[in-house]
Amino acid sequence: MRKVCIFLGILFFILAGSSPAIAADVLTLEESIKIAIEKSLAVHSAEEQIKARQFEERSSKADFFPKLSTSYSYTHLDEDTVNDAKYTTYLYDPSIGYYQKEFSPLETDTYELNITATQPLFTGWRLTITRELASLGIDTAKIKKETVIQDLVLNVKDAYFGILKGEKLEKVGIQAVEQLEAHLRVAQAFYDEGIIAKNELLQTEVQMAQARQDLIRARNRIEIARSLFNKLLRRGLEKKVEIKDILDYHPVELTLDQCMERAELNRPEIKELSLDVMSAEKGVEFSKSSYYPSVNLIGNYQRMADDALLGSDPGEDSDNWTIILKGEWTFWEWGKTRHDVAAARAELAKIRYVLKEIKDNIQLEVKQAYLYLREAEKNIQVARTAVVQAEENFRMNEERYKQQVATSTDVLDAQTLLTQARTNYFNALSEHNIAWATLERAMGIGYEL
Repeated sequence: MRKVCIFLGILFFILAGSSPAIAADVLTLEESIKIAIEKSLAVHSAEEQIKARQFEERSSKADFFPKLSTSYSYTHLDEDTVNDAKYTTYLYDPSIGYYQKEFSPLETDTYELNITATQPLFTGWRLTITRELASLGIDTAKIKKETVIQDLVLNVKDAYFGILKGEKLEKVGIQAVEQLEAHLRVAQAFYDEGIIAKNELLQTEVQMAQARQDLIRARNRIEIARSLFNKLLRRGLEKKVEIKDILDYHPVELTLDQCMERAELNRPEIKELSLDVMSAEKGVEFSKSSYYPSVNLIGNYQRMADDALLGSDPGEDSDNWTIILKGEWTFWEWGKTRHDVAAARAELAKIRYVLKEIKDNIQLEVKQAYLYLREAEKNIQVARTAVVQAEENFRMNEERYKQQVATSTDVLDAQTLLTQARTNYFNALSEHNIAWATLERAMGIGYEL
């Protein structure tokens, strides 16, 4: 007995430890969305775009600081050039007195080192505008990522509910086949007894074949939906899919006006185009910066020598320092700046028109999704009632057929109506959930980043 108890205890702990792993294989909608976002290549691409814009902003900030540059050059002159530049001078030596000597200001080999620092003082606000544009670019990239995620979430929800609908329709198909098999057994018995004619039996067999074909198609649609789901989660297309059944009716209390207001506030496309308008306004200011002069402070250190290591003789000054305050103004370019400003203003006007059009399209999108949602809600109520009626109708016709007060056609028609009613009910449930997901996307909600 003791050994049996120990064995049962070990078995219990093994099963208890494995049950969470089994449960973990059943994915919820939230888990599915999380996995899809973590593995999405489109999301990763959007994140890299954000990084690129952040580095561009850092690059634009660097333009405010001094720029340091250096150069090292070697110049060789031929002997004729050096000799042509020679001149004669008189030198005095106490031992010999005055004597003549030829000098040349040029060296055959010259080595030169330059170190330059340039600090922009005024650029017509060009650098400031460039930095602000780069900052807006980061915000735009983040909103683009939000758009990618919202589209992905909608696709995952669509695939998720598509699987649930397919599983429900598969069960409807199985029920139809089982009901027809039961009816076929009764019809076969009646035919064997000579109660019904051959055509009634054949009619049932044909209906059975059709029901089996419908079941095959339903199962094929489920496999396609599961493959799409696995693709969105970047899993193997053949990986087994088990998801939590949440296909149910959840009433939505929002009004159409409330949905419109949420879309106006939350849609990332509106936010993105609003940032594009701001960028275009900065573009106009950037074009205007050419009207102003630019001022730079330049410091330069120069060292020249006839030695590659830039060495010099004692007493020889080979260093040269210069500080330059340089102002530059291009005041006439045949209207180039004026045309650039006009082009920037036209681009700004275009983006404003696009923003208005996007808002109109979003309002239409919200209204369509809202109406589809309300349509699905009404269809659920109608379809639920129809299922109850169709089940009762099928039951009554089966009983009447067994008593031979109804024909096989009556039973088959009742079974067809029942299958259609069940199909309509689950279609309405699925359409309701997908319509709500679509409305969430239209309002720019549905997933918290």
